[in-house]
Amino acid sequence: MKQRIIRLSTLEDAKAFVTAAMKCDFDVDIFYNRVTIDAKSILGVLSLDLTKNLTVEYNGENEEFEDFLDRQAAKKQVA
Repeated sequence: MKQRIIRLSTLEDAKAFVTAAMKCDFDVDIFYNRVTIDAKSILGVLSLDLTKNLTVEYNGENEEFEDFLDRQAAKKQVA
């Protein structure tokens, strides 16, 4: 199982994320706190707090999807 932390800052980012996830032939979940959503559901993704860092879990390989996750990676905040 792979995990990535991303930030979807805009509605367009959320749409692009769902589109990229839909191209995967494996399950992709996205969650924040205790809420887990199927990443291939636009309504589910839009129900999350997009101002927060979100965790993506998936168990497969898709270069295009992983490139998208790299571009959306949440920046580390220095305390």
